[in-house]
Order: sequence, then structure tokens, then C-alpha cells
Amino acid sequence: MILLLASFLPYHLLHAEPYIPQDDAIILEKLPVSRDPQIKKLRELRIQLTETPNILSLAVRLARAYLQLGHTRADPRYDGYAQAALQPWWNIENPPIEVLLIRATLEQRGHNFNQALKDLASVLKIQPHHAQAWLTQAVIHQVQGNYQDSRRSCLPLLPLTNTLVSTTCIANVASLNGQAEESYQSLQDAVSKDISSPPQEKLWAVTLLAEMAARLGNDAEAEHYFQNALGINEKDTYLLGAYSDFLLDQGRPSVVQSLLNGTLKPDGLLLRLTLAEKQLKTATFEKHVTTLKDRFAENRLRGEARHLREEARFALYLLHQPKHALEIAQENWKIQREHWDARILLEAAIQNGDQAAAQPVINSLIYNDTEDSLLKKLAGQLS
Repeated sequence: MILLLASFLPYHLLHAEPYIPQDDAIILEKLPVSRDPQIKKLRELRIQLTETPNILSLAVRLARAYLQLGHTRADPRYDGYAQAALQPWWNIENPPIEVLLIRATLEQRGHNFNQALKDLASVLKIQPHHAQAWLTQAVIHQVQGNYQDSRRSCLPLLPLTNTLVSTTCIANVASLNGQAEESYQSLQDAVSKDISSPPQEKLWAVTLLAEMAARLGNDAEAEHYFQNALGINEKDTYLLGAYSDFLLDQGRPSVVQSLLNGTLKPDGLLLRLTLAEKQLKTATFEKHVTTLKDRFAENRLRGEARHLREEARFALYLLHQPKHALEIAQENWKIQREHWDARILLEAAIQNGDQAAAQPVINSLIYNDTEDSLLKKLAGQLS
């Protein structure tokens, strides 16, 4: 079974508000003629749905294809296209399970976590053994820092999915909640024994191994797993962002530049490229700063909250506005509480000399017994 791996999505959270066309005659995008089987499939499904717009199974297939393409390309437009494909069922009182699940995924991407959890609860009430619903619910709880709830959502996956998926879900949560070394070893064992999981599931597990190794301070092992993940899919947006962060921490901006050149569409990847260019003093640095400034301004005009982490990093390290960066990081912490959400708030608080602003993060690290060498170092500077 191939699951739509929601654990990369909070990821990861590089999407803008869905655009919902109000007229079927509006041209969303002219897809270029391509030999890419994914694009060809998308074009065929879209033509079929235009001819028969009320066939649920066809609309769901198209929406799922848009979701996957939007994740792969980190292109926010595809989220809106997915919603548009399901428009006849989107707002009815009791949507079909397939619509509820896709709606929850899009709500998750938009940081509408409470509504997403409500839709997932509806799915699980009807189908208590729905693996995708449990996985997505686990991811949302983890993003919010509710680790016990996340673990409780992972446990039902044990009899419902393969060993790699269930182990990855549980290990990912436990690694943030006082069992980092044990979780790392458990996931290593699951990856080494796995011989049949689909590439996307393998990619998820190996990327998480790389991140766990980095949090534990095992840089050589982190590099090893990042390289393995690139061997599975060198174009995955979440992987490229996570590896770029690791390389920037390692003082290897030229590798980041080589890795990300040509991937300017996702805000998160352009941010990391520009951070590398700052160190390299490239000719394109100022142009990319201006582009990012415009993009974040557009996000604000849309009332968007999912790019706050990246905007805080931009304000702190590229605009050199520590006070503004701290305000954004605090706003972001109210919504999501992953590693980089904690990190940017701590870094901004350090530059402002404001321990009180970072106290919620410090309290969280203590309460959850978080084993993260860098976050502990940053918190120590404030304490």
C-alpha cells in the first residue's frame, strides 16, 4: 500500500492558499506537451472530468494526482486545482470519505489544523481502520507539539501498514520525546530490513534518519543518509530543504548552490539558496533577496500563515531585522512547533537578548525531554 506521506507536508509547508476558480471556463494552466507520464495522466484525467464532472471516483483520482504533483513541485496552485476537482462534494453536509480525507490534507497544508483533525475524526468514525487518516492525524499532532496524541495515532498503523511505515511514524515521534537514540536505532533496523516498500515510503524513512542523526550530532551519518535519500529521489522538495539546512550548518554553501540552482519556485528553497549566496557573495544575491521580499509581502496580503518560519529566517539573516524576526517567530510558534520553529525563535531571541520571548520553547524542550544538540546549545546561551 502506498500512503500519501503527510509527514513531509507540514514540511514542509511550502504551499500558498488554494486558488479556487469560480468559472469552469477559466484556464488554470496550459500544461506543456510532455512525455512525463504523470503530466500525461493528469491531462487525460482533467479532460475526462470536464466531460463527466459528477463522477466521484474520477474527481478523486484527479485530485490525488494534483496533490502528488503539488508536493513534488512545491507548487501551491495544484492544491487549488485539487479542491476545484472536488467542488461538487466539497461543502455538502456529509462528504464522502475520499473527499473528507483530501480536504483534511489540504487543510493541514494550509495550517487549518483543527478543521483537518475534525475531518479526520469523521473519517475514523466511519472507518476506524483507515491507515491514511491515522497517519495524517499523527503528523498534525506532531507538528503542533502534541507528542502523546501523535504516538496514539501512530499505534493503530501497526496492523494496518507495513513495518517501515508504522516504525517510521512511531520512531519519528519518539525521537522528539526523550527516546532519540532508541528511535534512531529502531528506524535504522527497519530500513536495513526493508526490501519491498515503495520508493516514497523509503524516502520518508531515510530522510528522517538523516534528520535524527543531525539532531543527535552524528554529522557523518546524517550526510550518509541524506545521500541515500537523494539516490531515491533527488528532486523531492522536503529533502532538498532539509539537506540544504544541514549543509549550511556545515559551512558548505557552494554545495547548496549546486544542489538548488534551477529550483527557484518554492519559497523555502529560494530562501536557502539565497542564504548560501550571501556567504558566497554571488551576483544574484541581491536579486533573490528582492524576490523573497516580494513573495513574503504577497503571502501577508493573502493572510497566509504557513510561510512564517521561512519569513522569520529571512528577516533575521537576510534583512537583519532581529526584532521583526522575533515577532514573526513568536507568531509562528503559536501554530507549529517543529525543530526549525523552535530554532528560529531561539536564534531571534538570542539576537534580541530576550530570554523571556524564548521561554515557551525552553519550557517545551524541558517538558518533552527533547534530545537535540543544537537546540540545547541555543537554549543554553539564553539561560
